[in-house]
Amino acid sequence: MGTDIYGFIEVRHLSVGKDWHEGEAWAVCMRLDVLYEGSDYAAFGCLFGVRDWLGWTPVAAERGLPADVSESVRTEYERDARLDDAIHSCTWVSWAELRELDMTVRPAARGMLEIHPRPWMIERYRIDDQWPDEVVEQYGMPPLGASPVEAPAGRWEVAGATLEYGPVTRLDVLGPGTGWEHVFEVMRALAQRFAPDGVRLVVWFD
Repeated sequence: MGTDIYGFIEVRHLSVGKDWHEGEAWAVCMRLDVLYEGSDYAAFGCLFGVRDWLGWTPVAAERGLPADVSESVRTEYERDARLDDAIHSCTWVSWAELRELDMTVRPAARGMLEIHPRPWMIERYRIDDQWPDEVVEQYGMPPLGASPVEAPAGRWEVAGATLEYGPVTRLDVLGPGTGWEHVFEVMRALAQRFAPDGVRLVVWFD
């Protein structure tokens, strides 16, 4: 069964801490699905430790709901959890953290092999010290070498399928073309008004 992500971008009211402020500290700004509708487990693992098949050290895993989460987000989360027993891994991350990410960081996996049997299909394999037996059986030994230990990155075609192997970084799973760049751009823009630690993303999964 697949895993989907749900969430909201929140901002902290500028008047928090003022004597006259009586409302909530944080307010909902935008639903995550307006900006990101993907289900890329490599990104989920990188950011939140969910479906982490590549072995990332996650940025913000299992933090739960923020103690001062907006009532709107709390209500949405509790409704989802009540209706779906599969809801799990609620957590949050601030723009202050995201903006400081070293995008060259790699997971424990040596690399990732992507196979496109058809233009609209994609299969992904974690690569460590040997090529997957099923891949070798179906497509033959990769031309990059008998072992991935010393293999360079490369792209080749076999029997109408396109195969591509290489190391993976945070930039590969969070950068341009992944969908997460839209989330980051919005959070970056909001931080110009609310400060980097006044913008955060609250998420959960099913």
